[in-house]
Amino acid sequence: MMFVMNKRQMADDKLNELLNGNTVYAETEELIRLMNRRIESHELDITVDETDIGCWFIPNS
Repeated sequence: MMFVMNKRQMADDKLNELLNGNTVYAETEELIRLMNRRIESHELDITVDETDIGCWFIPNS
């Protein structure tokens, strides 16, 4: 049996990690897009480190 992860829930979970001061990783374009939206709407000070296979979101505070 395979479980399908809800991308919006994953983005919300990762946003909560960022709000707690933790670095998070997103590996798909959709998840990266959702993360960028959430970061903008919360006006978070985040460094984004893009790689060939995904994106690291690193809190600056």
